[in-house]
Amino acid sequence: MKLNIISALLLLLFYGCTKEATKYRDYLQGEEKIYPGLPDKINAAPGNYRVRLSWLPSPDPSVSKYRIFWNNGADSTEVAANSHAPQDTVAVTVSGLVEYTYSFTVYSYDEAGNRSIPIEVNNIKVYGDSYRQSLTNRFLNTARPYELVPGGIVLYFETPDTINTGTRIRFTATDGAVRTANIGPEESSIRLDGYKAGTKIYYQSGYVPVRAAVDTFYTAGPDSLANIISPLDKSLFAALRLPNDVGTYGSNTGLSNLWNGNTVPTGYPAIFHSDASTALPHHFTFDLGQVYEGLAQFEIIGRDCCNNPVRFEIWGINDLTGAATTTPSNAPGWKEESLAKGWKLLAEVNRADDGVAPFKTAFPDGTPAVRYIRIRVISVASGDAYYSNISEITFWKK
Repeated sequence: MKLNIISALLLLLFYGCTKEATKYRDYLQGEEKIYPGLPDKINAAPGNYRVRLSWLPSPDPSVSKYRIFWNNGADSTEVAANSHAPQDTVAVTVSGLVEYTYSFTVYSYDEAGNRSIPIEVNNIKVYGDSYRQSLTNRFLNTARPYELVPGGIVLYFETPDTINTGTRIRFTATDGAVRTANIGPEESSIRLDGYKAGTKIYYQSGYVPVRAAVDTFYTAGPDSLANIISPLDKSLFAALRLPNDVGTYGSNTGLSNLWNGNTVPTGYPAIFHSDASTALPHHFTFDLGQVYEGLAQFEIIGRDCCNNPVRFEIWGINDLTGAATTTPSNAPGWKEESLAKGWKLLAEVNRADDGVAPFKTAFPDGTPAVRYIRIRVISVASGDAYYSNISEITFWKK
């Protein structure tokens, strides 16, 4: 009796040891059905119209290959089982996919054609051109995009998205050679030694859709800094008061606050604050201090709370002789009279946000020479019918 118990225990022990390698075996109608051992820890790394699947090989020595199915079993590929060592990795790349979310089923096979139970890997998103087109190059710092320094230039970048992998930079050196540099996502600035002043700098950023992605995606094309621009000297700016210009809320909220050096949205009273005597649209005018042949860029910074312009026009003229308009800014015919008296519409700005953050507008090539600027505020984010508030304005020249 004791011998039979010992024999049974030995049989169970043997069965338990051999079952681990071939985890799934059962009997159908008295015949043994074999399920080869399973792979372990399957991972999916999405990429550019492809997915890389990897796993730890099955320890079952009978496994000769693995087969992967997708599209409800309509498509498949296979990879040989060249190792059964748990420290190795089996990998296969499934290419030619579309931008879609896939499910994959993995089987192990032995030489006799027996296959394991399925392992499913679900909700694997594949990326492609649609994802690429959503990417933007890393933004330069709005307040300080670059600084010309002896022997070169320093570029300053905003903090990138967490999935940014780096930004490639291409520039022309003083010897005429084209050089390249790279800035990593953890870096905020980069110095380009030997930069040739006045030439374009190109930069293009790379991203991964998820950390485990097998491919890096670059934006559709580079952005550029063209003919490096410099800010106008605000010490030359001067307030004007032409007919129908809007007044200011108080003596401490005048036009000069528009160029007092604010770099972030600011609170009352260190702002321009219009009075309530002229309903929107209303305008104000100031002198840049000298004639500029080619304005390149404009920036507006809103107040830290309210009444920030979100729709406005920038007008310019070179000489104020006969330039005063008699039609109120909110009356029909104002634009026609302005054009007739020599004012040029330099830019129309429409913001989709609350108007608080710094916002840049590029002037098109061919912008005429101007000295005097008129800003016509059409609407503000708060919806107020009279007040407009601004922390700072800045102009750049080519």
